[in-house]
Amino acid sequence: MNIGEASKASGVSAKMIRYYEQTGLIPPAGRRESGYRAYAQPDVHRLRFIRRARDLGFSVAEIGDLLGLWNDRSRHSADVKRLAQAHITELEERIARLRQMADTLQTLIDCCAGDDRPDCPILAGLEQPD
Repeated sequence: MNIGEASKASGVSAKMIRYYEQTGLIPPAGRRESGYRAYAQPDVHRLRFIRRARDLGFSVAEIGDLLGLWNDRSRHSADVKRLAQAHITELEERIARLRQMADTLQTLIDCCAGDDRPDCPILAGLEQPD
């Protein structure tokens, strides 16, 4: 199948497929006589794996690690669990930072009258140092 068909079958855009090939997440595609990339079902399966990992917020480097473990039949599930747990910790830290940002912004919004006056606590808050 060509890159468009692989894209449709995997849910990964053609641009991202080329990027994943450049970064080594997927092996270089075979080429037809015309020079167009040719993909097989195992390539689509790998792309779906990558897409699902991306949907869960794993970085490209983490996905590379996951793919290495996925391809290693002598792996220990503890290694996979450790990687996933580290990712959850990172996500929870990111959520806490986002919650703090939302709380700060909500406080600024609550202080703003939202009327015709030029005074704006939101803008004043944004110009303050951390």
